[in-house]
Amino acid sequence: MKKVINRMLYDTEQADVVATDKFWDGNNWDRHGRTQTLMKTKKGNFFMFYETRWEGEIDRMEALDIEAVKGEYEQLLVQEMDWKEALGEEAESA
Repeated sequence: MKKVINRMLYDTEQADVVATDKFWDGNNWDRHGRTQTLMKTKKGNFFMFYETRWEGEIDRMEALDIEAVKGEYEQLLVQEMDWKEALGEEAESA
């Protein structure tokens, strides 16, 4: 999917997956027909890609600022990149 947001082109085919809630549960990859995938462009911009299988709904994208990215990263079940690789900084020790 491609979408222009704030005059910038975001493309799911050209971006890297940072984290997602997609995982195989033995039957399917969807979470009740909807999934979220946090993605990072080659230029380091982030966006959330929302996919749906529900009739009457459409897939959509949303550009995210760095604070939103940090919050979303922590909430998504499958983290494809570690914190430093995704955000360019070390996570703070607990």
